[in-house]
This record gives sequence, C-alpha cells and structure tokens, in this order.
Amino acid sequence: MIARLRAFGAFWYDFVIGDDWRVAVGVVLALAATYAVGRSGVPVWWIVPLCVVLLLPYSLYRATRPPRGTPAGRPPGGS
Repeated sequence: MIARLRAFGAFWYDFVIGDDWRVAVGVVLALAATYAVGRSGVPVWWIVPLCVVLLLPYSLYRATRPPRGTPAGRPPGGS
C-alpha cells in the first residue's frame, strides 16, 4: 500500500513539476494572479496567455542552452 502511494505521489510530482520547477511556479503564480484580479471584477482572460508568452521562451532557452563549462558552438563531449 505504501509503495502505491509513493508511486502515485511521484507521478503527480513529475507531472506537475516536470523538468523545470520554475515554470511550474510561474503557472501557479499566473493562476493565483488570475484569481486575485478576477475578484476585483476586471476581465482576466489575458493573464494566463501572457504568462505562456513569457514562460515558453524562458523554458526553451533553458532547455536548449549549452551546459555550463561547455564552449559555445561545441557539442558536449565533442572534440
């Protein structure tokens, strides 16, 4: 039973957090901002798309940049 609960928790952690916890935090902040602004009566449809426009390039940059210590333009492990 404990192993199944641990596996269930690990699945949800990997699903929500994934490879970049910073993007997960950005999504949570976007949803919190949508809720907070929505309570004031202001239209909020634009908040989540704006956050996607900001978070997607950031996530792609982090995923495609060379590892630290690797000279630019050279693949890691290459000569």
